[in-house]
Amino acid sequence: MSRNYCSPRQLHFTVLLCAVAFLPIAFARSDEPHWIRVNSSHFSVVTDADEKHGHDVAVRFEQMRAVFGQLLSRSRINMSEPIDIIALRNDEEYSKIVPIRQGQGIAVGFFIAGEDRDYFTLNLSKDESWRSISRDFALAFLNYNYPPTQPWFDEGFAEYFSSLRLDKQVQIGADPESFTELLNTSKWLTIPDLFRTVRESSSGEEKSRHTLFYAESWIVMHYLLTQNKLSETGAYLDLVENQKLAVEEAIQKAYGMSAAQFEQAVKDHFHSLSQPGDSATGAQLSGVPLPENIGSSTQELPEAEGRALVEEMSLRLPDHREHGVQQLESITNQPKGDNVVARRGLAWAHLEKMEFDRAVDELNKGAELNAKDPWLHYYLALVRLRAAQSSRTSIQGLPNMMQDLHLVLDWDPEFAAARSMLAMAQLDGGGVHAALDSMRPALQLSPRNQSYLLDMAQIYLAGKNWDAATAMLERLKNSPDPKVAKSAQEQLEGLPTLRKYGVLPQSQTSGQSQQMASASSQSATPSVGPPSSAKRPPEPQAQTAKQNPKTDEEVTEDHRDQIPAAPQLDKRAIKFVKGKLIAVDCTQPPSAILTVAAGARVLKLRTQDYKSLTLIGADAFSCDWKTRAVAVNYRAGGATDGDLVSLEVQ
Repeated sequence: MSRNYCSPRQLHFTVLLCAVAFLPIAFARSDEPHWIRVNSSHFSVVTDADEKHGHDVAVRFEQMRAVFGQLLSRSRINMSEPIDIIALRNDEEYSKIVPIRQGQGIAVGFFIAGEDRDYFTLNLSKDESWRSISRDFALAFLNYNYPPTQPWFDEGFAEYFSSLRLDKQVQIGADPESFTELLNTSKWLTIPDLFRTVRESSSGEEKSRHTLFYAESWIVMHYLLTQNKLSETGAYLDLVENQKLAVEEAIQKAYGMSAAQFEQAVKDHFHSLSQPGDSATGAQLSGVPLPENIGSSTQELPEAEGRALVEEMSLRLPDHREHGVQQLESITNQPKGDNVVARRGLAWAHLEKMEFDRAVDELNKGAELNAKDPWLHYYLALVRLRAAQSSRTSIQGLPNMMQDLHLVLDWDPEFAAARSMLAMAQLDGGGVHAALDSMRPALQLSPRNQSYLLDMAQIYLAGKNWDAATAMLERLKNSPDPKVAKSAQEQLEGLPTLRKYGVLPQSQTSGQSQQMASASSQSATPSVGPPSSAKRPPEPQAQTAKQNPKTDEEVTEDHRDQIPAAPQLDKRAIKFVKGKLIAVDCTQPPSAILTVAAGARVLKLRTQDYKSLTLIGADAFSCDWKTRAVAVNYRAGGATDGDLVSLEVQ
């Protein structure tokens, strides 16, 4: 059999012709939208760029997370809200969704803080775009992992963190905003004045950061971190935030020096820095994982789903919301483009307008496309809660709501908002102890969330734990959140009526407070639909709450036999202290005596029944506890003893 062979020249010419013929097709394919999701250990990146760029973004976020933990000496790092990272490959795509701030777009990257999740969006056409959001990253993770602080602490830490460089070596601590010149040419604020500065408004923040407040906050944090004084700083914050000591006195007790000496130490540190204004300098960090040691996996996404994920983010920006809704509707109108992301995005938009029936309709359609989507279940639960709050009625469909939330927490156990919502659902159904168990981890995961603390106060009220509720409301009435402060003050004023009659006064303005305060006497609302994996029936529209036409006296007359005598009020003030639990004496159960060292004081604090003591941070009381950091509310008996109200184990 004969064979025909091509010469090398003929073969080369044939291959060249084939390559030229397919070039237009290759170029066309490279220009087509192509979406992928890159997952690392803790982060997920949605991008229309290639796998390498997506992996690089995930690596930077993993490294920033590791640096955050190292700076604050945290082995466990909470992520109490899911984080979505969107990385767009070019200016054209990025410019379509970039927010407008002070008349200008954010050219490199931006951050959106949300009630249900946080978004980081990057423009990959710019070098090191991750650095544009490093400051926001630090502030977000402080919210997840650090108790409330004074503004100088947060802003100083964020500025210090924003100097991070992730090249062949990890460096941090250089001047991030040309603060050195400002500090060299301006008269400094005194340290007490700096520490007393209230939080500045976020409006105009981009213009206001180059101020003495931010510059001094940065150098103070630089001093504290490089001199290993964070433990002393924690003691200082406890003294001023919880024990209400004056700033000067708290500095003396925590740092062992006067405010003037502390200020001089910071100035000496500033002048000792080697070339502090050179952005290429900074301290080298070790122990941060190298890029080659950080793995990731890649998942292909349909083009319509990738676009829907971007538009779902843009809904969070008021100036892009209307356009985002239009884009999502255009996706759902395409037979092959309709997807659960677009449907849940539209549901979120309706939920923001309190259009509950329309939101449920979109979620039902989303369930037909992918009933296992965790966000779908979260929003189904949120619709029920918002509708109940709006109408000031009990939550409809409690079993389905709780089932939805359990599915969400199976997906993300650290999702604090889902845990808080589950606690409120359990409370509405009369499960005070279950609600308490659900709310405790929410507070641990999100220690700064004042709304969660207010929810915990509702649980204490429903369980008739008057002392713990009073202590928490007393703290919250001075909350920086005006809504929380107002609600706490109103509930404190209505507490005597609640204790006597079992209901808050009708003048109470917080619908949720009225609903939750009497939840322990309510029964669970019957289910109104099939299990959460199936299509849900529409929720009933919000209705106006029917007021009881009877007066308080008539209600009392009708239920005279059912109302127990009001317990004798303990008028001793509730005090708060943080310290170290030295020992527990349980020799006469169920009572116990706890020995707590708080600075120079040693307190003996009693509880008549440790099994019913209000606990935070532990599932059950232990008589074997010792050398544990604790925070306690108590009523003083004498100078060194008292009765426990609540115990938080840290």
